[in-house]
Amino acid sequence: MLKKIIANFFSFFLLIVSITNAQVITRIDGTKISFDSLQTRIYYLMNTANIPGLCISVFNNNEPVFTKAYGFANASTKEPLRTSTILYAASFSKAVFAYIVMQLAEQNIINLDKPLASYLLKPLPEYETPDSLRNYKDLKNDERYKKITARMCLDHTTGFPNWREIEPDKKLKIEFEPGTRYSYSGEGICLLQFVIEQITGKDLETIAENMVFKPLAMTNTSYLWQKKFEGNDAAGHTTADEPVELYKRTLPNAAGSLVTSFDDYVKFYTAIMQEKGLSKSGFNEMFTPQIRIKSKQQFGPEALINTDENEEISLSYGLGFGLIKTPFGEGFFKEGHGNGWQHYSIGFIDKRTAIIIMTNSDNGEGIFKELLSDAIRDTFTPWYWENYISVIPEKARPGYAFYCPPCGNSCDTIAHEYSGLCPFCKMPLLDQKIQVKHN
Repeated sequence: MLKKIIANFFSFFLLIVSITNAQVITRIDGTKISFDSLQTRIYYLMNTANIPGLCISVFNNNEPVFTKAYGFANASTKEPLRTSTILYAASFSKAVFAYIVMQLAEQNIINLDKPLASYLLKPLPEYETPDSLRNYKDLKNDERYKKITARMCLDHTTGFPNWREIEPDKKLKIEFEPGTRYSYSGEGICLLQFVIEQITGKDLETIAENMVFKPLAMTNTSYLWQKKFEGNDAAGHTTADEPVELYKRTLPNAAGSLVTSFDDYVKFYTAIMQEKGLSKSGFNEMFTPQIRIKSKQQFGPEALINTDENEEISLSYGLGFGLIKTPFGEGFFKEGHGNGWQHYSIGFIDKRTAIIIMTNSDNGEGIFKELLSDAIRDTFTPWYWENYISVIPEKARPGYAFYCPPCGNSCDTIAHEYSGLCPFCKMPLLDQKIQVKHN
């Protein structure tokens, strides 16, 4: 009898230890989600939105605790996506560049508030640039370019459009007084890159290699296409799942030429979360609001419409990152968006929690709202401003219901306050065909 009691106690003890050591993520509101539950949810979201491949990393205590790749690197060949696969980083390029610029500022190589034109040996419009599409001849008759600083480039207040190619006449213009309004601009980042290359006498790739890639052991990251990446790269995909070949850059572009493995980008983000590579004051300045954002959306016609819809989160831009304020502290975010690729990252400094999402699909942004809530309970990202319009249905498909296998509950709607989780056991709800009984 005693042996049986001891055996039962030991089994109970092992069960408790197993539950205690279960792999879980702590979200910013203190709730938890198990790895298995999050993984089940990811499969559902990817399948519903038709996303070929997705990489995700969730941080707790400023360390990556859940880093996975799902789906395919190429939907046509069915090559599996891995965290070591080479991905197009799109505008994640700008986050790495901002980190470089802040280091250069700390080394007194560049002053964030000194007009960039004053670093040059001749007027900016007279320079021939390596990339003929990025020359500055169009600014010859607009003296306002002389006011633009590195700070304005990093907080997107230069007055430039995102890209001159989207202008009716394809010409580069200053559309408002520099420093007065937020308007996302790859052109501004490229100008800062050009000036830094003039100051240092080095190209961006060399600078990045010495200041970021080598120190952080990012061996599969570059602003240029490298021969060693051949055969290990993912394709982007259209909304119809058609592969988009990765553009192999021969000139570095700070605004958008970065290619990287997900493992490498997690290394970079870990350095940001752990405040490595910059002084404390350097990180503080990077994450200090520089300009309040009033636009209804970041891009498109509504970017010209002012609103107070994001006042509650104090939507702003810092130096290289967007900023929000929440009941759980400040968050800093960066997006990536290119033909066939959609990414997002956000870190919550006080909660030491973050998430990185990279997808090789034009459908990726359609699940960001749900995935951010499911994984870390981020319900504060300004999803409409970002145009992250959810494609996840609030109602089940005809003939289906959302069903919870563990407790047997079902319903025909997803309560968004539960983010697709069963309100009773918190497990992900799955859509399952309704069994109709006939009398």
